Amino acid sequence: MAPNAVNDETPGPTATRGEPVKGSGVLEDAQSLWQELRELSHDRFRLAALETQRAGDSLVSMLVAGVMVAVLLIGAWLGLLAAAVLWLVEHGVVASSAILLAVVFNLLLSLILCAVIRRKSRYLQFPATLRSLRPRPPERRDQEKS
Repeated sequence: MAPNAVNDETPGPTATRGEPVKGSGVLEDAQSLWQELRELSHDRFRLAALETQRAGDSLVSMLVAGVMVAVLLIGAWLGLLAAAVLWLVEHGVVASSAILLAVVFNLLLSLILCAVIRRKSRYLQFPATLRSLRPRPPERRDQEKS
């Protein structure tokens, strides 16, 4: 061998004059890549399915706990109302008037909470996101460019 000659010992198909490069290596790489992509996507979907199942179980547990808390809070609220009615009766208010006053107080509080719910419900529709997705009028685009 000549001292200036390059020694090419890399394995694989080499092309010489009149001999085409074999594409089987590229095809095998593409098939391997495709198989890895399928396995990766399968793993991701499996993970998503497991996390969805866990989230569903957690949601059911939270709903059951929430219902139990609501029942306990209703009992406590009724106890507070009963104590307030008894206090009013002890201080000279007629029992029927004291009960009616407790009912009116309950209804007034319910109306206030319904107004809060109605006012907050508009944010459930993602208003800022919807505004950002709407196309801007042409005059606003021209103002932003200058």
